[in-house]
Amino acid sequence: MTVQTVTPKRRFRGKPRGRSLDTAELAALRQLIGDERDRPELRRRDLLIEHCHAIQDSRGHLPLATLRALATYMNLPMAAVYETATFYAHFDVIHDDQAPPPAVTVRVCDSLSCQLAGASSLKASLEAGLDPAQVRVLRAPCMGRCETAPVVEVGHRHLGHATAESVTAALEAGELHPDPIDWPGLADYRAVGGYTLLADCREGRVTVETLMQEMEAAGLRGLGGAGFPTFKKWHFVRQEPGPRYCAINADEGEPGTFKDRYYLERSPHGFLEGALVSAWAVEACALYIYLRDEYPGLHRVLREAIAELEAAGLVPPGYIVLRRGAGAYICGEESAMIESLEGKPGKPRHRPPFVAQKGLFDRPTLVNNVETVYWIPLIHKRGAEWFANQGRHGRKGLRSFSLSGRVRYPGVHLAPAGITLRELVDEYGGGMAEGHRLAGYLPGGASGGILPASKANIPLDFDTLQEHDCFIGSAAVIVLSDRDDLRGVATNLLAFFADESCGQCTPCRVGSEKMLALLEREAWDAAALTRLSQVMMDASICGLGQAAPNPVLGLLKDFRGELAAQNVIVKG
Repeated sequence: MTVQTVTPKRRFRGKPRGRSLDTAELAALRQLIGDERDRPELRRRDLLIEHCHAIQDSRGHLPLATLRALATYMNLPMAAVYETATFYAHFDVIHDDQAPPPAVTVRVCDSLSCQLAGASSLKASLEAGLDPAQVRVLRAPCMGRCETAPVVEVGHRHLGHATAESVTAALEAGELHPDPIDWPGLADYRAVGGYTLLADCREGRVTVETLMQEMEAAGLRGLGGAGFPTFKKWHFVRQEPGPRYCAINADEGEPGTFKDRYYLERSPHGFLEGALVSAWAVEACALYIYLRDEYPGLHRVLREAIAELEAAGLVPPGYIVLRRGAGAYICGEESAMIESLEGKPGKPRHRPPFVAQKGLFDRPTLVNNVETVYWIPLIHKRGAEWFANQGRHGRKGLRSFSLSGRVRYPGVHLAPAGITLRELVDEYGGGMAEGHRLAGYLPGGASGGILPASKANIPLDFDTLQEHDCFIGSAAVIVLSDRDDLRGVATNLLAFFADESCGQCTPCRVGSEKMLALLEREAWDAAALTRLSQVMMDASICGLGQAAPNPVLGLLKDFRGELAAQNVIVKG
């Protein structure tokens, strides 16, 4: 018998694996952003987040089909595009089987200052009174406007001291865009001597060495939280081979912090001169500014101020690069900010190497805070001694305190370094709010710990609070009174950290969630909370997980009596 051999016919898929590209979406993308076939620079990876912003601004959300087109447009894996887009809170990624969100989004800030001002009940009122088919109501972390708590963002317009009535009125009037900011332009700034220091630096009348000596004598330190001496940071970056970059972190997301917004609104060119001098000091080939997305009005101000500089020939076009954050507190950490500037999820890097060695695009990078560089031209103009002699209680310099909570006059108060909380409240804050008695305070925002009223006479500055297991950070002072719910304070702060954890490391990702669950129990297990805190502080990659337990440890240490009076049982 003859056996006939049959050769199997080869089968082909006919199309690539995964969902197919919608060519209409790609065409629309090219219409919105530009044609990458003619402008290949549009395909740079560091533009991914900017492109997502363009789509979000245009469509109100990020359809998955558009993200697939964006992956093709940028020649990136879809997984990389999807991971980045879903990392950031301000991007609404909508899957193919999902309905787009309503046309208008209302975000209610639920940071501690806003919680104290009644944000929870305000959110409930808005949810009950607004049509969910037309308006969605979301909670949101600190919006950097704590002096006007509670704060609500209607579209892209922020309402301070918000009420259900004021939000409804804004919606009915279609007032969804930021209020204009009245800011001094280039001519105004130059009329009072602005950009003189920059000119002197560039033309050799002021040397880097001289300027570094001035900053050292003044005692200028990083005012974003770490407090590292400015002149030393310049020195370390200058030791590294070029090319180098300079990046300014304007992503102040620490609950209770709003001082950077204060200075940017009032003197954008003062800030820009300090930033440009910093970039000159390290011979940076470009200056990047990373501005938080919660400041849409400032985004316009800085764009226009940079355009003024370019038109006047003070900087070459494109030297200053303005980038938007997208709603991620973790990007306040310098290496996470670098990752975000490169168009990636903002996850902190392992160190070493430090960003001064390998930062933006793997090159040495100087990272400074907004307020830090704002002071540079002023210190040079008025003298290092003027700045250094401003301190109190043996400290040196000035500090911009973001004061909020139970005080009469919340706001940014420029006060001597080393001032005590009691002095700050009485001399600058107008005393405690009517009917409130000081019970405690957070000296450095959510991560800086919490101290009782009995410790209101400690000098507030770098290096003065460590023995009390606290730190000043960015000087975000939130004042608590005897009428505040301490369990609510603790759960608010830990919920913030749990929500903002990037998820990269287990101690922070799981630890913050576990700590929140422990705090929500009827009785607090002090031993379990302390053990968990130690694990988080020892093993977390970055400062978020390391600092998240600070307010809880402070309550366990100094507020046992107050907790008992509020029926919070603490065991152990």
